[in-house]
Amino acid sequence: MKVLVTGAAGFIGFHLCQRLLERGDEVVGLDNLNDYYDVSLKHARLAQIENQPNFRLVKMDLVDREGIADLFRIESFDRVVNLAAQAGVRYSLLNPHAYVDSNLQGFMNILEGCRHSQVGHLVYASSSSVYGANTSMPFSVHDNVDHPLSLYAASKKANELMAHTYSHLYGLPTTGLRFFTVYGPWGRPDMALFLFTRAILAGEPIDVFNYGEMRRDFTYIDDIVEGVVRTLDHPATSNAQWSGVTPDPGTSAAPYRLYNIGNNNPVELMYLIEVLESNLGIKAEKNMLPMQPGDVPSTYADVDALTADVGFKPATPIEVGVERFVGWYRCFYQV
Repeated sequence: MKVLVTGAAGFIGFHLCQRLLERGDEVVGLDNLNDYYDVSLKHARLAQIENQPNFRLVKMDLVDREGIADLFRIESFDRVVNLAAQAGVRYSLLNPHAYVDSNLQGFMNILEGCRHSQVGHLVYASSSSVYGANTSMPFSVHDNVDHPLSLYAASKKANELMAHTYSHLYGLPTTGLRFFTVYGPWGRPDMALFLFTRAILAGEPIDVFNYGEMRRDFTYIDDIVEGVVRTLDHPATSNAQWSGVTPDPGTSAAPYRLYNIGNNNPVELMYLIEVLESNLGIKAEKNMLPMQPGDVPSTYADVDALTADVGFKPATPIEVGVERFVGWYRCFYQV
């Protein structure tokens, strides 16, 4: 297939491009290579794939309405995976307009491109952050998610609503994937595991929020990519049993689906730190801090819908994933 992957220089986007190229797909990667984090890491990721004959990088911002429209008109994509977004809960407190530009206006341009060029399936990144104030565990795609706690979460919930509108009005198959705390080699420098590793190796204290009383459904990158590829290959369909009397948020009478992709096994933050310390051979100095605004104490994914529809359930243990990440980090940064 010919697949557009937006955010191709990003953590998940890079790994997805690798996987699609390995199986023989033609991949057009789109990225604006912004400086939200170290651009050299983005270039290093791209260096792993940019010389492959079936890959082409387009440097463009999602908010470039005419540029995106032209790209869709020229290329005729079979499938689209939209991973480009302004990420980060905490950063949304500092620069909220970036989330409106990329996550709302940019996503609108992707939807319009898919609609006008009759793309066969749009898969897009949502987030576990949409569960917000929900406390019923594990989080299910069949639960209501109308109480986000950050603008980032609200923008991802908005993506799901926008996608449903296009599925309903234009018959565009759309699948939203709620990712749960993704980690692994080539990861994002603003994520906890990366931040902890860098600080511990530098002999600096690590910031531990909510005094360590946090649980996260850490999900290894290979499991995330497997889930994306499987859903990409299974275009969303309508749910014949869907009822407006008792509406199911995870499905629709339109060709629309939502899935959680999480490890289905939340890990205590302090245990993650213990595993990291063991792999580094260094004890961390901990700076215990209160909960950050917009954050949540726990995440835990119900992946029954994903398993039932595409036959996959993430299962990489945290001990295995952290060891692989530390090995990559030491090699890449020569420490």
